[in-house]
Amino acid sequence: MKIDVVNLEAKNVGSIELADEVFGVEVRRDILARMVNYQLAKRRSGNHKSKQIWEVSGTTKKPYNQKGTGRARQGSLRSAQFRGGGVIFGPVVRSHAHELTKKVRLLALRVALSAKAADGKLVVLDKASAETPKTKALVQVLTNLKLSNALFIDGAEVNVNFALASRNIPFIDVLPSQGANVYDILRRDTLVLTTDAVQALEARLK
Repeated sequence: MKIDVVNLEAKNVGSIELADEVFGVEVRRDILARMVNYQLAKRRSGNHKSKQIWEVSGTTKKPYNQKGTGRARQGSLRSAQFRGGGVIFGPVVRSHAHELTKKVRLLALRVALSAKAADGKLVVLDKASAETPKTKALVQVLTNLKLSNALFIDGAEVNVNFALASRNIPFIDVLPSQGANVYDILRRDTLVLTTDAVQALEARLK
């Protein structure tokens, strides 16, 4: 697959050949769904917690006699049926993460890249750099490129000025090639790769 390479002035500066085994695989929604669920599950803090009976502060004394009152027998005011009592089978602190094989994770990244290429939502830049960390200047660049909702993926390191200039622009994200992931690729309308990013991703996924 061949695609044009543009610069930050939106001018065509050549073309690049994309590997079919990375950018031309079959788009599988089931694989993408599994990977997104995996990423979001790992992200959950899992710090929800409710107190069980033994954790509730209060007396351990039996409220009243077992027999002779005509009321239901009770052993503790900290039981779940009383106001302020413990919670039965309530949430506990835990990890929501689950396993997903490396083979599936790599396939999901290939599918996400291929989906953007198939939809015509893939742009290749010669480089993503800025002379100054000025947001206003980068906004003008994005306007020229007709990008309002995009993920930029650079090589091993992101240009510092470009990253700083983009931080305050809504719906624009910047990542190094090692940080490329399915969720961030899918949540943005357009995927913008530098030529360095293309080489790094192909080396990682071939």
